[in-house]
Amino acid sequence: MKINKRTINFPVADLRLREEGEGGNGRTIEGYALKFGVRSQLICDWYDTYYEILEQGSVTVEMLDRQDFILSLYHDPHRVLGRSNQGKGTLHYDVDEVGVKFWCEMPNTADGDEALELVKRGDLDGCSFIYSTDECDNVTYTEIKDDDGNKCLLRRVIKIDNIYDFTLTWRPAYKQTECSAREREAIDAIVNPKNEKNIIKENDRESEDGETRRRQVESLRSEAALILRD
Repeated sequence: MKINKRTINFPVADLRLREEGEGGNGRTIEGYALKFGVRSQLICDWYDTYYEILEQGSVTVEMLDRQDFILSLYHDPHRVLGRSNQGKGTLHYDVDEVGVKFWCEMPNTADGDEALELVKRGDLDGCSFIYSTDECDNVTYTEIKDDDGNKCLLRRVIKIDNIYDFTLTWRPAYKQTECSAREREAIDAIVNPKNEKNIIKENDRESEDGETRRRQVESLRSEAALILRD
């Protein structure tokens, strides 16, 4: 299972402040953390290059209700704006035909005040998320042509297994997922707060079946690379 960090590729993530008359108190931020059926910009992920689409139904309310995840600023686990733990908490969400919509009343903290001001000004207008999924069972690759007619791969995510983080960001476009050392430490702090070994490494070693899956993924990617060179 692979950890993926994504920043959605919409001009805006429909981020806005709820007015007091809309069921909020003026400190509630709402928007879409992710959207279905929209192709990303080109992603460079380790040695792979592809576009990505999250399929309709890849995230469900039932799956989110089993998670413990946060809303943060800039993927910083120390800058928590809200949290959902087993469907309860200060971070609320729903899944519709567009994607995963969230709303959260900002805390009376420096980070909460900063988020409110930056969203109000339009400086923060995007969302990002961290997820993991089984590369063999829940992901497919197909060959397509980009806008310039060049061959490329399209990665379709059929199902997301886990969500670790929604975040507010100023850069509403997919970015490289080959994270810096600091970003990886931040992700590991969310996924493994007790500093256990990264689940990517754990899954590579956990069983013979896991090793078989890994070889299958490597084979699939190798074949895809050959297609692109033709």
